[in-house]
Amino acid sequence: MAKEKTQYTCNECGGSSPKWLGKCPHCNAWNTLIESVAESTAPAKNRFASLAKTAEVTTLADIDATDVQRTPTGHDELDRVLGGGIVEGGVVLIGGDPGIGKSTLLLQALDSLQRSGQKTLYVTGEESGAQVALRSRRLGLDGSQVSVLAEIQLEKILATLDHTKPAIAVIDSIQTVYSEQLTSAPGSVAQVRECAAHLTRAAKASGTAIVLVGHVTKEGALAGPRVLEHMVDTVLYFEGDTHSSFRLIRAIKNRFGAVNEIGVFAMTERGLKGVSNPSAIFLSQHSEPVPGSCVMVTLEGTRPMLVEIQALVDSGGPSPRRLSVGLDRDRLAMLLAVLHRHAGVACMDQDVFVNAVGGVRISEPAADLAVMLAITSSLRGKALPKGFIAFGEVGLAGEVRPAPRGQERLKEAAKLGFSVAVVPKANAPKKNDKAFEGLTIHGVDRIEEAMELARSLA
Repeated sequence: MAKEKTQYTCNECGGSSPKWLGKCPHCNAWNTLIESVAESTAPAKNRFASLAKTAEVTTLADIDATDVQRTPTGHDELDRVLGGGIVEGGVVLIGGDPGIGKSTLLLQALDSLQRSGQKTLYVTGEESGAQVALRSRRLGLDGSQVSVLAEIQLEKILATLDHTKPAIAVIDSIQTVYSEQLTSAPGSVAQVRECAAHLTRAAKASGTAIVLVGHVTKEGALAGPRVLEHMVDTVLYFEGDTHSSFRLIRAIKNRFGAVNEIGVFAMTERGLKGVSNPSAIFLSQHSEPVPGSCVMVTLEGTRPMLVEIQALVDSGGPSPRRLSVGLDRDRLAMLLAVLHRHAGVACMDQDVFVNAVGGVRISEPAADLAVMLAITSSLRGKALPKGFIAFGEVGLAGEVRPAPRGQERLKEAAKLGFSVAVVPKANAPKKNDKAFEGLTIHGVDRIEEAMELARSLA
């Protein structure tokens, strides 16, 4: 029997090479070529027939289009990330570390949808039907009528979807599904790409909303070709430490809603429960104010959220360290230079450590002012006053720039009982507003003013 020919396929771009190379010749990524069985050169009959639908050319004005209809999942935090709910014919890709709660949340969501009258289907390729049933009982979903199919062959899954016509179907996971048209193993680049393409086409043609569960790599990115993320309508990432009870779902791509929305969940014995006030997670419960702590209001999608920024300045050696968790390290070095040049606060011989409490990652520059105030507070050993918040971007010239949607940030702080705010002058309200009652707002133009104000308040 002739030996099967092998080829090397890049798991980043899907390009192939007849021999192993350290660097992919197509996308220049290193160490991404994986050996796989070469596909047969004989053309497969009607292999892409279901993907190539004939259509006539028409103008946008002649197309009858209405706003997309959304079906709430019964979980407010999940609906927030999805943009309001499941969209008919939409394809969602959700990824996360093993054991973080992807299957648990989707099973809960399917049960809620089924109880509201929607027809659902849960396709499991990683577990047996009995294991899924045991998990549903552990979650307290007694008497659940969610349909379950334990299958990994694409053609059988498509036939079941066509026969049962569910409103929402979950494929757990796309890496376990294989097509008979290909000889490579399940989880290979070719299998993942082709199976996802056929499932996406089936969703668009039938109106069934499909949720694909994806594996992640050691770096935390979705495994498989990057084209998988381009095919689907929505990409969600499950984040959080498996040792913590809190989980975050972040929208990286969403054709039907805002990106960078986050949903916050708490893992309980009965599954994942939404957290309506996530600010409580990211604020430390100090009985009295402590040096090096400053609260800021960050925006995650459309949601204003209060996060505590902590800084520790300690005497360093000849090469002081600059470490940050949850914030950009390069931006920290820049802020220290601005602090020295324009506010006269020198940290050249000090170790500086900055942390965003609760494991949240802050990428927006509105955290600049809070970081600088926390560093100064730690260096001087004096705590900022109780109920103090700050936000604003700081430029290299020492100016304090406005943050987007500053009024919403201030309203969130006032609602949670904060009493003093230092913000960019452009974000300060022009007149007395009842929404800011109990909150004294100080607008500043430059970092020197902010530092002077913090000293007078401390």
